[in-house]
Amino acid sequence: MSERAVLHVKGRVLVGPDDVRDELWVVDGRISYDRPVGAHDIRTVEGWALPGLVDAHCHVGLGAHGLVDDDVAEKQALTDREAGTLLIRDAGSPSDTRWVDDRDDLPKIIRAGRHIARTRRYIRGYAHEIEPEDLVAYVAQEARRGDGWVKLVGDWIDRDLGDLAPTWPREAVEAGIAEAHRLGARVTAHCFAESSLRDLVEAGIDCIEHATGLTDDLIPLFAERGVAIVPTLVNIATFPNLADGGQSKYPRWSDHMRRLYERRYDTVRSAYDAGIPVFVGTDAGGTLPHGLVAAEVAELVTAGIPAVEALAATTWGARAWLGRPGLEEGAAADLVVYETDPRADVRVLAAPRRIVLNGRVVG
Repeated sequence: MSERAVLHVKGRVLVGPDDVRDELWVVDGRISYDRPVGAHDIRTVEGWALPGLVDAHCHVGLGAHGLVDDDVAEKQALTDREAGTLLIRDAGSPSDTRWVDDRDDLPKIIRAGRHIARTRRYIRGYAHEIEPEDLVAYVAQEARRGDGWVKLVGDWIDRDLGDLAPTWPREAVEAGIAEAHRLGARVTAHCFAESSLRDLVEAGIDCIEHATGLTDDLIPLFAERGVAIVPTLVNIATFPNLADGGQSKYPRWSDHMRRLYERRYDTVRSAYDAGIPVFVGTDAGGTLPHGLVAAEVAELVTAGIPAVEALAATTWGARAWLGRPGLEEGAAADLVVYETDPRADVRVLAAPRRIVLNGRVVG
């Protein structure tokens, strides 16, 4: 839009679950709820407006074999943008994506640095692969590289055991998490299985990714400590195929992955019912395509989370958790407009009518 051009969003503006307004104005890329004086070039967009969606587990710059070129990373980010994802928590990437910050047409990214994994205990090319005595140093390094988050790999297949197992001893994660907190960063961890969760939570971790191993005896501990989960149900949907592929070599692991998959919805609903914070993440990047945020919200609803709460997990609640504004006075105008009320049917998230990023209509 030209200088002093104004965008007028009218219809129903969902500032929060219980704060619904009739309109907002965008002037110089910022939100205002007061009609601007002297506006001469007004563009109007009508519909149901939400804050730009959040994908709290996404990997821009990561491909099936690790690092990808910047042009591929750009396509990943644009795919997310076209799905309405305007804020990403990048939960581990070997790529330096700081160049994205200079682009006002790409989603904003909150980085967790690069994954930190145990030697030969994660996907090749993804992570720093180290031993426990080096964990504190690498946590400090990634805390400084990231935007307030560090990503650990909490469990992975142990080939000698033939099943999922913790990757770090208790004293190592205690020291690593303490170092991250000292440096002002929060810590999250990839965890599929049950066995690593108690040590990580009692060590002070802030979030668990996937959390398929969450059991009834662990749920009160998560709730008491306020540890969030990002279930990535669109990724958990791949477990049966993974299990089939590993059946001949690792039958114990394959059976375990199937059990985790079969109880996935009960796990998420039990966590929500207990008051554990649940947020939307797709695990896009690696082997999963980008742009799956609407599918993940629908999966949370299928798991039994009320539609408004599933929306909060990708809008108001997720932005507050990550320390980023929504549709607040003076905030950057990052919003998505839909044809109908997403609270009535979250499936409308798959069909944005308009996407506004930094005050510009980009889709």
